[in-house]
Amino acid sequence: MDRISTSGLYNSVLSNLMTAETNQLNASNQVSTQKVATDLQGYGAGAATLTAMQTVQSQVTSYLDQSKVVATKLTSQDTALGQVASAASSASTAITSAIGNGDASSLMQTLNVAYQNAAGGLNATFNGEYLFSGGQTSTPPVSATSLTALANAPTVAGVFQNGTYVSSAQISPTTSIKTGFLASSVGTPLFTVLQNIAAYNAGPNGPLSGTLTAAQTTFLQGQIAGLNAASTAATNVQAQNGQLQSQVTDATTDMTNQQTSLTTLIGNITDANMAQASVNLQQAQLSVQASAQILATLKSSSLVNLLPVG
Repeated sequence: MDRISTSGLYNSVLSNLMTAETNQLNASNQVSTQKVATDLQGYGAGAATLTAMQTVQSQVTSYLDQSKVVATKLTSQDTALGQVASAASSASTAITSAIGNGDASSLMQTLNVAYQNAAGGLNATFNGEYLFSGGQTSTPPVSATSLTALANAPTVAGVFQNGTYVSSAQISPTTSIKTGFLASSVGTPLFTVLQNIAAYNAGPNGPLSGTLTAAQTTFLQGQIAGLNAASTAATNVQAQNGQLQSQVTDATTDMTNQQTSLTTLIGNITDANMAQASVNLQQAQLSVQASAQILATLKSSSLVNLLPVG
């Protein structure tokens, strides 16, 4: 005798088919995306932990991005500060050589080049903004472009147009560093000596353009100490910049390690076990096929099919 299907049995098999199809879809998504779920709801009780980890990861990524920008800026500053220190050193060397040879024929030209190199370093830019501008990022912090212009300035302070703001950066949740230096602070020692020499050159004891007199020699000897001090001061600022670079490097290393750890922890929650997902997909496909076959069989054994026609 044929078994007659009931609505209860039919509904049960239909429910099983729908469940099997849902399992098949979930397993298929895991295989294709390699993730446990496509939304937070799919992670159940782990959703809150996952959200917290992703928030921290986003913050860490932000600090890393900031640190990369700061590191590049500090590298540019290192080059510029080295240029200022080198200019002071070359000026001192030029004067020492002139005194040793008793001749200053090319001295002022050499000092002008040294000044222009120093001014160029202090007017260096990064991402279109002046590095040593003290917040006046669109204005060159040094206005005098030649030693003559420096000599004509009423005061050394008058050639500097930088503000007083010293920039800072947050490179980790607990570390903020001051990354900026002011052109006036870095350049004043060197510019003061060079202005004195330029003024002397234009004065009654000048020009410094040939065989040195005793008075000229004595004057130049007195300037060497100031140039050496200016070189040392610029080098010290460059060293401070180097310390900042080390801090940024350390912070970047710490943040990178945190990011790696967070990526691993998040992956433990979100990444699907691909071997298990493949097995689940195969089982779900079989369940769908079996449920569909049973449903088809029930349809054919319905009481309606046994009633006489007409």
